[in-house]
Amino acid sequence: MRVLVAPDEFAGTLTAPQAAAAIAEGWRRQAPDAEVDLAPVADGGPGFVGVLHAALGGELVAATVDGPFGEPVPAAWLLAGDTAYVESAEACGLALARDGRAEDASSRGVGELVAAAVAAGARRVVVGVGGTATTDGGAGLLAALGAHADRPLDQGPAALAGLGAVDLSAARARTADVELVVAADVTAPLTGLFGTVRASGVERGIAEERVVVVDAVLEAWARVAGRRAALEPGAGAGGGIGYALGLLGGRTTSGVDLVLEAVDLPARARRADVVVTGEGRFDHTSRTGKAPHGVARVAEAALRPCVVVAGEVLVGAREMRALGVEAAYAVVDDVGAHGALDRAYDALVVTAARVARTWAR
Repeated sequence: MRVLVAPDEFAGTLTAPQAAAAIAEGWRRQAPDAEVDLAPVADGGPGFVGVLHAALGGELVAATVDGPFGEPVPAAWLLAGDTAYVESAEACGLALARDGRAEDASSRGVGELVAAAVAAGARRVVVGVGGTATTDGGAGLLAALGAHADRPLDQGPAALAGLGAVDLSAARARTADVELVVAADVTAPLTGLFGTVRASGVERGIAEERVVVVDAVLEAWARVAGRRAALEPGAGAGGGIGYALGLLGGRTTSGVDLVLEAVDLPARARRADVVVTGEGRFDHTSRTGKAPHGVARVAEAALRPCVVVAGEVLVGAREMRALGVEAAYAVVDDVGAHGALDRAYDALVVTAARVARTWAR
């Protein structure tokens, strides 16, 4: 039997390659003769650059940039040919968040990575946008590229209150000869009922009672910087990093689709008998540009069944089918919530073996 294992990271516990290895180990415990093809994936969030480096080769370039609160953080971007790949989460990911400071978090470090790629001669810069701690409308990114305003742009959304004018000319000139691509994990606009603050602000640490206030700040920011770009699907990716890159002429694409093409997943799915994907939490957001939905679509096109292994499964059978998933299995059902977090790799092995008992032949 041929099994294609293509999970995303299990946020906070396992990288995508670690998750793939655990699923493969569990499957082989139950079906030792299975041919298992490991294809870890990403959707633009954490792991984006690592997965693409494994698939495309190229040169990883080390950098030190400003973290979300101005502290130096190590990061790396990938240069493959004349295309650079940047991972926003390396500069301002949720792992760098600080309790109580969500409204001070800046995307400046992402702009510094883009600037480094442009300075190195990249003609195309693809920015993976997902898993960030920032909700600053990409203002910090623009500041790093030379934008100026009458309020600080690189001190988070709190500092944008009262903004009256912004000059993007230097940032636009700096990126004028470069194709900018936003590899987004969501299709949310910048503001409004389905905007980035209402969709993910609390997850990033914004207090519930402040969600409306921060959304209004971003609405005002968009009125000054450019309203039309704020309405585009994906403008809300990364707390507005998608919006900022759109102001510079960037176009938005699906991060997971970009990765799946790079790892040649369609051809690999056609060679498999079953496709296994996964992530930390399989819930309603999984259909908005996340990896499992993308993998399931590839499996469906190849006429192969797709099953999900996740830390938690929070969707019902009907929604699961709508996503193109045959079945989903939760690690917490086998080992409990503490076991899923404290012994993440071993717990995933156990659940993968349970999946194989049903699907191996």
